[in-house]
Amino acid sequence: MSPDGTRVVGSATADQVEQSGPARAREILASSTFRLALLYAFLMGGSVLILLGFIYWSTAVYMTRQTDATIEAEIKGLAEQYRSRGLSGLTTLVAERSARSPRGAGVYLLTDDEYRPLVGNIEAWPAAEPDGDGWIDFRLRDAVSADDREEEHAARGKVFRLQGGLRLLVGRDVRDLTAIRGLIREALGWGLAFTVALALAGGWLMSAGIKRRIEAVNQVGREIMEGDLSRRIASDGSGDEFDQLAVNLNRMLARIEALMASVRQVSDNIAHDLRTPLSRLHTKLSQLRDVDLGAEAAAGVDEAIADAEELLAAFNALLRIARVESGSRRAAFADLDPVVLLHDVAELYEPLAADKGQHLEVSPAQSDAGPEALHIHGDRDLLFQALANLLDNAIKYTPPGGHIRVAVTTDNGHVAITVSDSGPGIPPELRGKVLQRFYRIDASRSEPGHGLGLSLVQAVAQLHGAELTLGDAAPGLRVALRLPVAPKDGPRGARAGNGH
Repeated sequence: MSPDGTRVVGSATADQVEQSGPARAREILASSTFRLALLYAFLMGGSVLILLGFIYWSTAVYMTRQTDATIEAEIKGLAEQYRSRGLSGLTTLVAERSARSPRGAGVYLLTDDEYRPLVGNIEAWPAAEPDGDGWIDFRLRDAVSADDREEEHAARGKVFRLQGGLRLLVGRDVRDLTAIRGLIREALGWGLAFTVALALAGGWLMSAGIKRRIEAVNQVGREIMEGDLSRRIASDGSGDEFDQLAVNLNRMLARIEALMASVRQVSDNIAHDLRTPLSRLHTKLSQLRDVDLGAEAAAGVDEAIADAEELLAAFNALLRIARVESGSRRAAFADLDPVVLLHDVAELYEPLAADKGQHLEVSPAQSDAGPEALHIHGDRDLLFQALANLLDNAIKYTPPGGHIRVAVTTDNGHVAITVSDSGPGIPPELRGKVLQRFYRIDASRSEPGHGLGLSLVQAVAQLHGAELTLGDAAPGLRVALRLPVAPKDGPRGARAGNGH
């Protein structure tokens, strides 16, 4: 409870929002917060990809340049030997280096003009073609086991043409460079995957938290739309934007509740204050009617009495709605059988339906949970009045020869009492408005009444925690009053309404 006595709703609890895991997941995925989180994950993943890609490119280029610099240094040394000692000196130096590294990091091969090997540590000239600067990337094969199974790995070198058609290949085994590149690419992939996963997980948690706080506001909004103006949004005292929104909304709701109470109080006071003089006026007109009057004067008095009775009926209906909305009638609640109650109302209105040539049908009760499931807890007189209003409207607006059907069914711990007719029905866009006081559809203004019948039914439904729905009977209107079943282990009063 809040300090002003109003009920406060916090974050959505299990009894407020019944949702399955998949349904909640779909709501989170469809939320704007999660879409923003996806955008954030995309931007964050792109940034990480660019950063790691730059690191990979920089590292790979650096290592390739180091390899090329090593090859260039070896070529420079061989060139100096070739210039100083000639071909024999070059051949001797290549042979020495090949002997020191038969399957090592250095790659050397000197061939004739037919690419026949003269000296070196590889058996044949690579099949790959060098680029414009003489650089060549090729594959080397090494025996890795006793059964001479061979494994290929990458190498890089540079090709030179010497006098006499000789060709010299100087290169390096770059398997370590390839392995390091692979490790960097793998690190890139895992880093990007972890970044996206963490961003999505963070987005999910953030969306779920925001969705939970917004759902608390939505839950309060739904309960207020159902007529409970005392509901308020919980404030956690954090002072963040949601907390400030809750405080402002609660102030607005308190103001709206006060204004609604003021309007209701004014109308109730008017009805109460005017009922007494209207009653006196009705009494005096009735007394005047007993006096010998001319035919014309007597007709005028009768019309005045009818008008006074109509005004008294309207004021009585307003006061009855006010008493119901105050909740003071809960003390008269008792367990009762809705089937018996419905039969009593139908029996009362059956002659009126017969006078209009209408067929009034009371369908058998349908319950798969046994007779106990058909008992409800409520005020018999108020429920009788509500059902009487529904049946009276059905008879009033159903044309002669039409069909009216009333029924009682059970559904998931609730008892549904329905009244269906074959009349003109109510357009979907007006079904919410007809529950307001004094609201009448233009087509029904020629009929007697004040537009308070369904308002009283709505008030009785709210008092009993029931749901009142207006639907299409195809053709006609179908009104359903859905009440909770009386608890089996709850306090039970005397059975009401068990006799005709």
